[in-house]
Order: sequence, then C-alpha cells, then structure tokens
Amino acid sequence: MSNTRQRPNPPVRRTIRCAIYTRKSTEEGLEQEFNTLDAQRESGENYIRSMAGEGWQCLPDRYDDGGFTGGNMERPALKRLMADIEAGRVDCVVVYKVDRLSRSLLDFAKMMETFDRWKVAFVSVTQQFNTGNSMGRLVLNVLLSFAQFEREIISERTRDKIAATRRKGKWAGGWPILGYDVDPNNFRLVVNENEAERVRTIFQWYLDGNGLMDAVAKLEQRGWPNKLWTTRKGLERGGRPFDKNSLWHLLTNVAYTGKVRYKTEIHPGEHKAIVEPEIWQRVQVKLQHNGRTGGALMKNKFGAILKGLVHCVPCGCAITPTHSTRGGSVRYRYYVCISAQKKGWHTCPSKSIPAVPLEEYVVAQVARIGRDQALVTETLREANLLSRRRTGELTSERLRLERELNSYHGSLRELVNGSGGDGSSGLLSSRLADLQERIATSEKALSTVDTELAELKKREVTEEEVVQAIGNFESIWATLTPHERTSLMRLLIERIDYDGRDGSISIGFHRTGLTSLANLTGGTKS
Repeated sequence: MSNTRQRPNPPVRRTIRCAIYTRKSTEEGLEQEFNTLDAQRESGENYIRSMAGEGWQCLPDRYDDGGFTGGNMERPALKRLMADIEAGRVDCVVVYKVDRLSRSLLDFAKMMETFDRWKVAFVSVTQQFNTGNSMGRLVLNVLLSFAQFEREIISERTRDKIAATRRKGKWAGGWPILGYDVDPNNFRLVVNENEAERVRTIFQWYLDGNGLMDAVAKLEQRGWPNKLWTTRKGLERGGRPFDKNSLWHLLTNVAYTGKVRYKTEIHPGEHKAIVEPEIWQRVQVKLQHNGRTGGALMKNKFGAILKGLVHCVPCGCAITPTHSTRGGSVRYRYYVCISAQKKGWHTCPSKSIPAVPLEEYVVAQVARIGRDQALVTETLREANLLSRRRTGELTSERLRLERELNSYHGSLRELVNGSGGDGSSGLLSSRLADLQERIATSEKALSTVDTELAELKKREVTEEEVVQAIGNFESIWATLTPHERTSLMRLLIERIDYDGRDGSISIGFHRTGLTSLANLTGGTKS
C-alpha cells in the first residue's frame, strides 16, 4: 500500500461587500463629466481592488450626496446607505476622507454605533484606521472634532465675509429686487431702466394715494408683478402679484436710495439709486403715520378690547383692529378683515365693523349671562369637572416624572462608578451628556407640572363667589383700564365669529371663564 498524504482543503475566503460613500458640500462643478464625486469613488475602487486578496468586492450601488452638508444626516444617499447596512447588505463602508462621512462628532458617534451593531467595518482611503480597536476610535474622534471645528470656522468666516461685503457697499447675494439686475461678470446690481421707472411710479402712487391697498389695486390693474428672474439653472423665480406685505417691503427697501443694509447698519452702496432720497423719506414718514411699520409699533394703544378674538366667517381669517382719523382730531375705530386688507374690499362681505357697537354688544352679553342662575351653575359644574380631571392628569404625570428622574439618577451613578459603561463603545462622555440632558428636561417638566397644580388649586371657587363676581360685572368693568378690559375679555371669551353676509355674531365662552372672573375680582378665599 502506498502511503499518500491528503492535502487539507483551502480555507473558504469570506467575501466583504464594500460600499463607497462620496459627498460634496456644494453643487458647484457637479455638472462636469468627471467631478469630485467620481474622483472620490475612483480612489475607493482602487483601494478595494488592492484588497481583493482579502475578499473585498465593490458593490455596484452608488451612494453619492452632491450638494449636501456634512453637518447633519439629512442626506438621501446616506439614509439609503444606513438602510442597506441595517438590511445586512454591506460589510464595509469606504470613504475618501473621514469628513466626507460626517463633520458632526455626535452624528459620527451614532453612525459608529450602527456600524458596530451590524459588524460593519469603516475605512478611509487617505487615513489608515482600524475601527476594531480603541486607538483607532480615539484618532477618528479627534479627527472628526477638528472637522467639526473647521465647519464652524467656515460658517463664522462666511458670516464675517457677508458683513464685510455689506459694509463696503457690495451686494452680498440673494434674490434680486425689482428695478435691478445682477451683472454676472462682477456680481453687482445694475439698474434695469424699465423696472426702475415702475419702482418710481409705485413710490409716487403711494404718496398720492390713500394707503398700501390703494397702490396694490393700481398694481393689479396695470398687471405689474414683483421681480421675475432666472436662476443659473434656468429656473424662473418670482413674478408674483403684489400684496400689502410685499409692497411694504419694496417701499421700505433702502437699496433704492443707493445704500445697503446690514442688520441695523446702513452703508453707501456700489449700485446707483433709482429713488430720490427725499421721496423715499416721505414714504417712510407716511408709512409710520399710517401704522405700517412692520409690526414694531402695532400696539393695542387705542383700547381694542376684542383684539385677537374676532374672526370672519366667510373668509375664515382673523378680523384685526384699526382706526382712521377725520378732521385731524376725531378717531374712528374699526375691526377689519385681514383678507379684505390684503386682497381688496370686494373679496369679503364682512369688510369692516365699527368697533364701539361690537364691543358694547359683547360686554352686554357677558353681563347677561351673569343673571342666568342656571347657566352659572352649569358653567361652574363643568369648570370644576375640568379642573378635577386636569388635576388627576397632572398628578399622574408628576408620579411618572418622579419615577423617570429616579431611573436617570440611578443610571448616572452607575455610569460614574464605572459599572454602567461597556467600555467598548468609547462613548462614555456622550452617554453622560445624554443622561444629564434627560435629567434637566424631566426636572423642568416637573417644575411646570407643580406650577400648574398650584394654579389649579388657587382657581377653586364656590358658586356663591362666581355669582357675586358676575353680578358686580358692570360696576367692576367701569373701573378697569383698557388693558385690564382686554385681559378680562380673553379670560371669558374663546372666540367671536362675525358673518358680514347677515350681520350675525356668535360668541364662544371659555368653560373656565366665570371662575377666572371670580379670581380676578378677588372672589377666592385667602
């Protein structure tokens, strides 16, 4: 018999499926036949071919994010990659540089946890790392910290560049405005003569007319829209009809005087003015006199006690207080439909309501319900029922928050003592920060619950106290300031619906309004 030695079978080589991820922060240059994403992928493919002896194979799917920041994970290709990892289709992720995957330390840590959970390796072509040991993780985290620092520095430099650009009077980009075009050669605003003449006409219309809506109506009649322009990609933007807000922004734009604005600073601009400074200033004075100052001066200084409560039924929008003066001294107050203000009087049947008759009617209805004993009793019963129900909900929520806090504090003690960390993830500081944030959130929620419970206890009143308070409503009302009357209406009334088609008024009262009135007038016991 011949003595033959049997050769052992060669070990089965495991195939490592490699996915190449590429990213670029901006879309600039991506239209080229061979762009930076292709260059990143080519480097990854070459690296994978060099590891073919280890069983590495490149997956055909492309995970390219062009024009997406690395500061967050809101990227379509990255989401698709993470989904394929969790589906078990990927064994290794290959990138050109670490910051292509992420520039956020927190996001990177989350991704590494996912990689560890699904046994997926991570390789950077230009930076040799082994994510299987703690030293490799440390170096990765250090590099990513610098990547995040670099991203924040770039953001600060960008903001500083915009500020310096504006202070030098240069146009810093954004949407072009009516009256100007953007010179593609030197990136400056140049006057569009046809549009500039329109802008000057609009300014004169406002000066000669009766307000913003008068000018809006004239713009609609002429068919003059806002600025229409074409982007670098050939897409059309703008060209919408003017409304009250867009017209106000045009009339208050200091660029038409040849200047530029940076926050609260005004600087001389490089572009030419198309509106005389005197005309522009007269328009600003008239705008301020008419109360349209962008919201800064829109205060309830004329005692509109139903502000924020009245709604237009046909238009489904709010009815806001306004006023007009006649003869230089007599002031007339109204509540005007916002839709009618923006789109014109012909669009709304409600239009405007004289303020005094409406307010007197609502006050009379409040006084009337106080004389209805059955209504007071039923309202108080429902209010107390709601209060008890809410107290029960808050008590249960308080117990839950206390248990949650005890659990978080226990986990924190274990982590600090060294028994709560697994040591392999290298994310001890991240877990500590997460627990501290959860504790702070729960403590804040617990404080809010305690405050509301205390307020509910203070609002407990008897039927006798409510009847006494509502019975004295008219005498109390006469002593209140306009601000106090407005606050009282908000306590009592939830909503007022006005239908201009038939002049009907519907008042919706808060269920707890009467008890609030009793508390406001000192009806509660000390």
